[in-house]
Amino acid sequence: MRRVLPQSGFTLVELVTTIILIAILSVVVLPRLMTSSSAFTLRDEFVSELRKAQLLAMNNQDYCYHIAVDTTGYQLQGFDNTTCTGTAKLSETKQTFEGRASLELDSDSSKSFKVNFDRQGIASLGCSGACIKVIADETLTINIESQGYIHGR
Repeated sequence: MRRVLPQSGFTLVELVTTIILIAILSVVVLPRLMTSSSAFTLRDEFVSELRKAQLLAMNNQDYCYHIAVDTTGYQLQGFDNTTCTGTAKLSETKQTFEGRASLELDSDSSKSFKVNFDRQGIASLGCSGACIKVIADETLTINIESQGYIHGR
């Protein structure tokens, strides 16, 4: 009489489950392990903050919104008038720069400035194209087009 040994190995379900888990880990964990440029991170964060202030200004016609930038960081503020003066009614937490990162105006290299947005979402900087330099491990620019479109370059 022959003895039948059970077959060893993995089932198809086990293999597919393992492949799916590896794929999920590679999509979620690996990008976090890869070090990204601090200039790209700061640029993307500041562009998002500019777009947020722009949307708030377009959707709340009786308020004024601006982003105040200084040598230590930037902060979104909202005022209950159209001149952006007086006491801010909305003041989000100040985002501080990491390391030696900074933002500066492309036109005059000023490191302290405010970006106001009007009711049409147009920035007060009066520039079209490269307006703000992001300085960290490398130098990048933030473009604000005359029509109001904000993007990194």
